[in-house]
Formats: sequence, C-alpha cells, structure tokens
Amino acid sequence: MSAAGGRLFVVATPIGNLGDVTLRALEVLRAVPLIAAEDTRVTRRLLDRHAVETRTISYHARSGPARATELLEHLRRGEDLALVTDAGTPGVSDPGDDLVTAWADEGGAVIPIPGPSAVLSAVVASGIAGPRWSFEGFLPRSGRDRRERIARIAADERGTVVYEAPTRVPATLRDLAAACGPDRPAASCRELTKLHEEIVRAPIGELARRAADGELTLRGEFAIVIGEQPGGPPRSAATEAAAGAALASARAEVENLVAAGTSRGDAARQVAAASGIPRRQLYGAPDDR
Repeated sequence: MSAAGGRLFVVATPIGNLGDVTLRALEVLRAVPLIAAEDTRVTRRLLDRHAVETRTISYHARSGPARATELLEHLRRGEDLALVTDAGTPGVSDPGDDLVTAWADEGGAVIPIPGPSAVLSAVVASGIAGPRWSFEGFLPRSGRDRRERIARIAADERGTVVYEAPTRVPATLRDLAAACGPDRPAASCRELTKLHEEIVRAPIGELARRAADGELTLRGEFAIVIGEQPGGPPRSAATEAAAGAALASARAEVENLVAAGTSRGDAARQVAAASGIPRRQLYGAPDDR
C-alpha cells in the first residue's frame, strides 16, 4: 500500500443551524477541488450561505460501487476530496465509512474535520448521561436483534444515546422503559440546534406515557438519552430473560467461529466487540460455564 495520493477530508457540517459550521470546515470546503455530498441540494444551501463555489458530486447510502470507484480514482490522482453528509459527521449513523475504510486501506490520508454533533449535543444538554456513556445510533426496528440491543442498554450502568425517527419514538420509549425500569432518568432531545429545539427530561416511564398520550411533539429528529444508573438498573424477569438470551446468542456465535477455525480468544474478542458483552463472559469453553 502507498501513502501517495490526495487527502480525504471527513467534514462535519451543521445539524440544523447553518451558523454552526466551523471556520476550518469552510477553509477545507473552499480549498478542495471536489465535495462528495449525501444530497448535493442540501449541501448547496450550506455552501451558498458561506459563498463556497466548490463543485459537488453525490455520494450516499444508495450510491453504487461505480461512484465509490470514481471517488477513489480522484484521490489516487493526487486530488483532495471533502466528504460531507446532510448533517453531522460522515460515518456516524450516516454514509461515508466505506469510502474512508477503502482509502485508509490503500494507505491514503484521512483527515477528520470535527464540528457539530447531535450525540454530543444531546449528552451535554440532557445532563444525565454521566462521564461514561455509549452511543447506539438507530436501534433495530423489530425482532430478536432489537430485544437484545435494548437488554444490553438496560444492563449497562453507563448512560446511552440512541437516535430515533419521530413515528417510532413512542414504541422505543415504551420498550426502553420496560427493560430499564420506569424510574431510570432519561431525556427526549428533539430538533437539536434548530428553531423548534426541545429537550424534555423525565423518568423514562414518564416519557413513554407522554409519548403514548400525545403530550410529546413527535416531529423532527430525535436523540433519546438514557441516564447512567450507578449500581446497575433494576432488572425485571423480562429483562433478565432478554439479557440471558443475548448472552446465549453471543456464546453460540463464539462456538460457530471456533468451529470454523478461529481461535477461541479471537472469537471472543470479535463477538464482544459486536455485542457489547464483556469478553470474560464469552471466553471460556462450554464446559467452563
């Protein structure tokens, strides 16, 4: 692999208020010959606001492999490229990580340009996440994967931030309240940095009730913060069952990897990274548990 080629700038853009763009981001967007944007129309509004005339090209989750190849060829020719999404940072619950990985694998330079962040805004505005917290992004919509993810959130003493679509907020708050216990602190953060920004702090059971009763405004983009719970959350029988199912599923995946030739240590590390379950709970052979 060679480190020759252009630089790939991963540029964070405003999550609502166009005035939040950083001076460094504007400098980069003006200097590069090309900007790869999730939606060129959305990005053009930001560029026009700040008199940036750089050419844009679309690159989003549904772009075919030909577009990624085109952008990589651009970088291989020694030309710089800025990668942006409609809001926030590429690769954080937004497209872009595949291109970053491909260019990094070739030894290319990847330069982060930090800026506005919905997850960080939610953490600091909620006041309940604590010094150690996790970010789950969007939860699975249904099924075992959803139940297992929510069970891990409930079992985690740290705060957690999830993103959610407005139509799914009531169901997600209901499921989180059932798993975490209704008294766990939480916050519903809506339309952060925008005109109708709203942050509602209450026990998660209360938030679930308000959402079900129509007392929460269910419009715009949501970040839900589940507060830290020193000493661990109260665990209902349903929560214990879900956590046990998640552990059993993770251990089965370890055994599948071992059967396929992966060492038990490497298998445990891989599954721990994917599941969030401590490796020590996964490492032992079946007879050791």
